[in-house]
Amino acid sequence: MKKRLSLLLALLMTLSLCLPAAAQNDAKRVFVDSLGREVMVDQEITRIAVTGALGQITVFAIAGDLFVGLPNAWDEDEKAYLDEKYHDLPELGQVYGGKGAMNLEELLKAAPQVVIDIGEPKEGVAEDMDAMQNQTGIPWVHISAYIESLDQTYALLGELLNRPEKGRELGEYCAKTYASLSALVENVEKVNLLCVLGEKGLNVLAKGSYHSTIIDLMTNNLAVVDNPLSKGTGNEVDMEQILAWNPDVVIFGEGSIYETVAQDPLWQSISAIENNRYYEVPVGPYNWLGMPPSVQRLLGMLWMGKLFYPEQATYDLYTEVAEYYRLFYDYELTQEQYDVLMRNSLGR
Repeated sequence: MKKRLSLLLALLMTLSLCLPAAAQNDAKRVFVDSLGREVMVDQEITRIAVTGALGQITVFAIAGDLFVGLPNAWDEDEKAYLDEKYHDLPELGQVYGGKGAMNLEELLKAAPQVVIDIGEPKEGVAEDMDAMQNQTGIPWVHISAYIESLDQTYALLGELLNRPEKGRELGEYCAKTYASLSALVENVEKVNLLCVLGEKGLNVLAKGSYHSTIIDLMTNNLAVVDNPLSKGTGNEVDMEQILAWNPDVVIFGEGSIYETVAQDPLWQSISAIENNRYYEVPVGPYNWLGMPPSVQRLLGMLWMGKLFYPEQATYDLYTEVAEYYRLFYDYELTQEQYDVLMRNSLGR
């Protein structure tokens, strides 16, 4: 991570000699980000960039029309839920992790008025923001995003982008949904569950990791390991360990072995497979459980609540999912599209 930042900064020093500074307005104001940094930003902001996939999906809900580019281009499945005007924005790359480093030449050409970093504050992130800001001449801000406090995330985004009403609407939805589902599981016997990933099904979202937050809340996550890794690939384990955990329920990640696991003799001996209590995580536009660990995890909570605790979860799942798509993507999800999303996610 630090090596990538060093390379980016070195490139910036070269680019700054041959590219103009990003366009700025004369009127300025001070914005205080989640790290307590006081950043001077334009009074009116109409052009923004974000540093990664988590920011892409979180900020899109409040200001998709302001993006000058994307960390990662939408794939065809994601485009299905988005207006065509968002489909072909330039791909800028990511600062942290991801499939490719941010293309700073393209970033400077796109001339955003602010670059927004969203997520868990990584070690040294304040120094990173300051360094990138000094080198680009563009304000960089970090806004923390945790599932339990997304109302604060959207309040800050609303303040930064002069969209307080939309920020409040999104934040209130997040707070209400999280509180309701947290209360729902307070007095239930939680299912014993594993969430497994990878083409062999031998990676798990470990209890206590950033990516397992809602799994830990909604279920009894059996994946207790010595060093929970907060990354999308999870922790690698072996089949012996999965057999020892013997979960009653298994959620398979996208691209894992959901389709073939019932024919595997080893997996057949696991309670979840034997009793047909295994499911594939819904994906659209993003993974509902946390890859990246975005606001879309609220959909994952709604899904798990209805799937595992139907007596307590009296809501209609399609109605709830359609409301989310309307609010966060400005998209009317049809019953047919919902059925496709749920094809492997509501039982065999």
